[in-house]
Amino acid sequence: MRLYSLSVLYKGDPKVHLLKAAYDVSTFNFFQRSSVQEFMTFTSQLIVERSELGSRASVKEQEYLCHVYVRNDGLAGVVIADNEYPQRVCFTLLDKVLDEFSRQVSKIDWPSGSPATISYAALDGYLSKYQVWPPQD
Repeated sequence: MRLYSLSVLYKGDPKVHLLKAAYDVSTFNFFQRSSVQEFMTFTSQLIVERSELGSRASVKEQEYLCHVYVRNDGLAGVVIADNEYPQRVCFTLLDKVLDEFSRQVSKIDWPSGSPATISYAALDGYLSKYQVWPPQD
C-alpha cells in the first residue's frame, strides 16, 4: 500500500491550478521521477477540472487510483495511491488537509496562488505519516 501524491488545487473559472503538492516518487527509477511527478500533477488537475463542485470520486488512471474531493468553495484535494490503499482513508486525509489548508491560507489567495506563493508546509508530513496504513505515531 502506497501513497504517491497529495495535492491541493483551486477549481477556478476558467481553469484549475495547483496551490501546493507533495510527492513520493522514491520507488521509481531516478530517470523516471520527474516525468512521473509531471504526470501526477497533470492528472490531478485534469480530474479536478472534470469534477463537479461538492463531489468526491475515485478514478483509475493506469495502475493508480486517484481520489478527488472538490469542495463547494472550489478548494480541491487529490490523493494518488496504489490500488490497495483504502479509499476511506484517502477521503479522510483529504477532508483533514482541506480543512486545515482553508484555515491557514486565506481564501483571497486561492485564485492567484501557486506552489511558490502559498505557504503551507504540512503536505509532506501528511504524505509520509499516511504512507503506511495504519499510520505510525
